[in-house]
Amino acid sequence: MERRVGQPVSDVSVARMTALARGRRRSLAHVVWVLVDVLLIYAAFALAHWLRYDIQLGRDIYDPLSYRDLAAFNPIIVAFTAVLLIILHFKGIYRLPRAAPWFDYVGIIISAATTALALVIMWLFVRRAEVWSRLIMVFVWVAVIVALSLSRIILRQTLRWAWERGRWLRQVLVVGNRGLAKQVMAELLYTTQHGISMVGYIDGPPDDRDLQRPDERFRWLGALDDLEQILRQREIDQVIVALPFWAHDRLPGVVSTCRAHNVEFRVAPDLYELSFDRVNIQQLSSIPLLNLKKNIIKGWNYVFKRSLDIALIGLTLPIWGGILGLAALLIKITAPGVPTTFKQPRIGKNGTPFIVYKLRTMVPNAEELKQDLLEHNEAEGAFFKIKADPRVTRLGKILRKFSIDELPQLLNVLRGDMSLVGPRPQVPEEVAQYERWHYRRLEVTPGLTGLWQATGRSDTSFDEMVRLDIYYTEHWSLWLDLRILLMTVPAVLFGRGAY
Repeated sequence: MERRVGQPVSDVSVARMTALARGRRRSLAHVVWVLVDVLLIYAAFALAHWLRYDIQLGRDIYDPLSYRDLAAFNPIIVAFTAVLLIILHFKGIYRLPRAAPWFDYVGIIISAATTALALVIMWLFVRRAEVWSRLIMVFVWVAVIVALSLSRIILRQTLRWAWERGRWLRQVLVVGNRGLAKQVMAELLYTTQHGISMVGYIDGPPDDRDLQRPDERFRWLGALDDLEQILRQREIDQVIVALPFWAHDRLPGVVSTCRAHNVEFRVAPDLYELSFDRVNIQQLSSIPLLNLKKNIIKGWNYVFKRSLDIALIGLTLPIWGGILGLAALLIKITAPGVPTTFKQPRIGKNGTPFIVYKLRTMVPNAEELKQDLLEHNEAEGAFFKIKADPRVTRLGKILRKFSIDELPQLLNVLRGDMSLVGPRPQVPEEVAQYERWHYRRLEVTPGLTGLWQATGRSDTSFDEMVRLDIYYTEHWSLWLDLRILLMTVPAVLFGRGAY
């Protein structure tokens, strides 16, 4: 980092020492994790050896000469450990954020362990090396996946426990003070699951009343030009850049400053840029031409997605069928003479209307009462939500909290009106309030759950919901569907954001 004219030499030295200290801390954490993984891999081999040769799991060993000590497997252990650590490194497991979902870790570990095992077996085959027990390699594969996955899950739960008590939090600075930045700051203030403590924000003086509250919940630290000085004077672990799209000419300078001080940075995409993040680039002489990609859930992709829906519904039929039957019985007992299901028109793919099915959670005249409650709407945009909705019955509150009232929509999925994962279908009155860019969420089949349910559920604003829906349509994959379903499970079980 070069010294500016007029900048004291001592300031440059302190800044350089601070940057080096940040880099050393990250490197030390990386080294510690590698050492822990080495010990866990060796422990997995020891467990596999014990299961195969001492417990004789899988098949009895009748010939005493066939017994091999664990030390005999040392060449294989070294080779497997080295290959696995290299693959884990290149797959980015040591660079994942501390708050990354557990299945991100597990997915990388399963993939890396499988690849490493295949490469080691190929190496043994090429060398024509003697492998005394092929079954032990299967045990090693399972033990390594379990050991490495559990270590990450335990660490994540430990961190969450500490974060909820205000410990081990990373100090974060937000760059920006307008709409997008406010949304980022509000998220940082009200959620502890990211392990982040917001130091404050920069980018000119506050120009909005929301940023001048007496409690100083959004602390202004200076202008954008003060970033380098702030990084020198404060212990900042990460910078989140949340500038509006018209101010992105300042982005290179922010990134350069963060790198010079060895501070991690993240860029929050502006609302209007979301639909432009998947492009094909064509070169016209020296000018790049961008061709925007559209919805990719078509053709064979739709066939694969539809097949996954039907398979998962069939496999889980005993579970959801039993819960649905019990819930319908309770509704019948608590409200005799009232239909257990509720039918409502919704808008599906390409604006096609269809009838959605739900368990009845409200009084019979709920739709008539809705007109009187519109002024109490607590949601933004083309959305209607009230936390303490007086139309909801006592049993309905429980069914809604755990999303049991949505189970009849599995019939909609079987009929092809809906999918397990996709944008949630809305009623015609809400769709009529759409802005033009909102209609992009209607390009795909609506779903029982989606990115916004998995991440924030009813706590998500309408525009943010549409952003997530558009992201889903442009980035769809079977693995993304499975991830969303896995993320939805804890959100439903703990009733996060549902009302």
